[in-house]
This record gives sequence, C-alpha cells and structure tokens, in this order.
Amino acid sequence: MKKKFKLIDLDCANCAAKMEDAIKKIDGVEDANVSFMTQKMTIIAEEDQFDRIMQEVVKVCNKVEPDCQIVL
Repeated sequence: MKKKFKLIDLDCANCAAKMEDAIKKIDGVEDANVSFMTQKMTIIAEEDQFDRIMQEVVKVCNKVEPDCQIVL
C-alpha cells in the first residue's frame, strides 16, 4: 500500500534524508521517500501493519525534526 503525506516545517534536506533512512529501517516498510523540496513523504508498506508503522514514523520524525508535523 502506498500513501502520501504532507509535511509542515521540514527545515532542511539533511533532516529529510535522515528521516527517510530511519523510516526505511522500520519493520514492514518496503520503501520511503521524504522530499524537502515538495515537503511531502511517501511510504510504501504492508497494509495490515500501516497504523503501527505510522506510529513509529511519527516517533522517528519527531526525533530528527521536532518541529516537523505530518499531516495524516
């Protein structure tokens, strides 16, 4: 399942790359893309585990960029 999310207050491309790397390491995530330029995040993951995965994604993103918000 592929879902796209809007990001608010993602401050730099380096932070986007760190978030993307961390999200890709989450169990059940097939692929992830975090774009600083478009302020968007795309996640491809197993549909039955998507809620659990998104909880972990939010934690990872808050650790890297505390001011960044994911519009679910």
